[in-house]
Amino acid sequence: MLKLYQFERTWGIPNLSPFCCKVETYMRMASIEHDIKPALPMSAPKGKLPYISDNGKALGDSRFIIEYLKSTYHDLDSGLTDEELAISTALQRLLEEHLFWGALYSRWQYADENWQINKKAIFSPLPPIIRDIVANRWRKKIQRQIYGHGMGRHQTEEIFALGKQDIDALAAYLGHKPYFLGDRPTALDASAFGLLINISGCPIESPLKEYALTKENLTTYNERIMHRFYPDLRDSRSGEPLY
Repeated sequence: MLKLYQFERTWGIPNLSPFCCKVETYMRMASIEHDIKPALPMSAPKGKLPYISDNGKALGDSRFIIEYLKSTYHDLDSGLTDEELAISTALQRLLEEHLFWGALYSRWQYADENWQINKKAIFSPLPPIIRDIVANRWRKKIQRQIYGHGMGRHQTEEIFALGKQDIDALAAYLGHKPYFLGDRPTALDASAFGLLINISGCPIESPLKEYALTKENLTTYNERIMHRFYPDLRDSRSGEPLY
């Protein structure tokens, strides 16, 4: 059976990685059977999660994984027009190549309390003797990536201002539709949900999260996808559905 390697579940959301969440959500939307294997990125083919193994082949990067799932199992985007496919590509780039970096900044650089929460969620499986060393090395690596991307060269208020513009664009385009491209979920929804739930549904506090929570249609969108595609996820404290 197809295996999905990703971070362990935490925070009551499908995954702390937007891209792990994206791939699992696509699989659930497309009814693709799979096993989940908790992992850390050090063992991944491209040094990052998620990755999959299927028929003796390991494949990394969520974009290539989705393309493989489309061609091998089920294509959620079949039937979309060329215009809709173009919109899907453009909005996924907004999500994954721009808004994502503001969310990453919130976790790895914005506030030390956020870093401590993030550190515990990701690195707690490691032995205590090396946990802090590995975590701090990864933090410096991620901060260099944020700077190299360009987002980290801005002032904090500028970073969140850019993120709020992205949130505005997403909320405006979604409008009152159940999914971004209409009445049924597509690959764009897997990508959007993966990032939006990781902004507004996790314990990382920031002006970006506060702003996202003011968008009622985006909040309802997250609730809709959690309710339909993750009915098995329960609040570990109460045993009740998250949404």
